[in-house]
Amino acid sequence: MNTLDTQLKLRYLGRQDYLSSWQAMSDFTSQRDQNTVDEIWLVEHPAVFTQGLAGKAEHLLKQSEIPVVQSDRGGQITFHAPGQLVAYLLINLRRKRLNVRALVTIMEDSIINLLADYNVIAVAKPDAPGVYVDGKKIASLGLKIRKGCSFHGLALNVDMDLSPFLQINPCGYAGLEMTQCKAEGLTLSVDQLAPLLIEKMNQKLDYSHIESFHHE
Repeated sequence: MNTLDTQLKLRYLGRQDYLSSWQAMSDFTSQRDQNTVDEIWLVEHPAVFTQGLAGKAEHLLKQSEIPVVQSDRGGQITFHAPGQLVAYLLINLRRKRLNVRALVTIMEDSIINLLADYNVIAVAKPDAPGVYVDGKKIASLGLKIRKGCSFHGLALNVDMDLSPFLQINPCGYAGLEMTQCKAEGLTLSVDQLAPLLIEKMNQKLDYSHIESFHHE
């Protein structure tokens, strides 16, 4: 049965400015109704620090030419740049019968299972959302819920310049080391990993009718 909870629009957006992406998903969530199909957006951002709602200013250790954006997602400060796979999950949680914790677990497990396919052993931590390899963080998560619907999502470090993470306490943890797929021996690109990550997420989200859109 092709009902709304089985339908998904998957948008491959390429490289997009963070602020306009945030505004677009906020607008989408505000304007959606019970008949709006869920969407997942896959994107890369130019270099930017984003500060979560609970973000504390002291976690930005030094100023640089990289802009800092105050966002409305959960969590502390993080860094986005090309070479990082960002997935935004615009999901009607009530319709999917999911709570926030369940969605976080789905995101974490999807990344862990994807990495496991390439012999990279990753874990989640109950007290610190995200995905870790040997204690180093490889993926960050942050969500916002409005009207029972999620936006924001996850960021998986694939093959990027990690050095700006040294300018912050990533996700509020002083001295937290970051890693990325390339450093762990997984050499697929963002474009190659994106559909594989969707496949893993959909094993739990269970959309049977997926329409893909590629934005030039």
